[in-house]
Amino acid sequence: MNYWLLKSEPDTFSIDDLARARGQRTEWDGIRNYQVRNMIRDRIKTGDLAFFYHSNCRPPGIVGIVEVVRSAYPDPSAWNPRSPYFDPKSDPQQPRWLMFDVRLVKRFDRTISLKELRSEPRLAEMTLLKRGNRLSITPVDEKQWQLILALSRHTM
Repeated sequence: MNYWLLKSEPDTFSIDDLARARGQRTEWDGIRNYQVRNMIRDRIKTGDLAFFYHSNCRPPGIVGIVEVVRSAYPDPSAWNPRSPYFDPKSDPQQPRWLMFDVRLVKRFDRTISLKELRSEPRLAEMTLLKRGNRLSITPVDEKQWQLILALSRHTM
């Protein structure tokens, strides 16, 4: 199993939206970065777990856990001219962009803020915390995963 961190702006799609979704399940679509697309294609698999991270908000941070319930498949929003994710160069016969499905596992009682994550020296090598990282999906190693789970049980 692999561990991930999935970023979403809560004004676009929040963990509360996922909690209200049918079966608390949704597709993770709209990826338009080749590095992330390659992770979706080659590394993200059914059964993997991911932290759900609210970005571009106050405070940004980890708000819960999701499970990958369907691995990579073509993202049809790339072919819809009315979609904000439309890509006129994408071809349904050879899809350029992929998505996957997730299911809510747990909503945390509190946000584990970016500030709190940065203050933990054992997380210094976490991809999310590296300077210049702007990827919407990043890997999380098992030690980082376990440490963040422990932080989620603490109250601040």
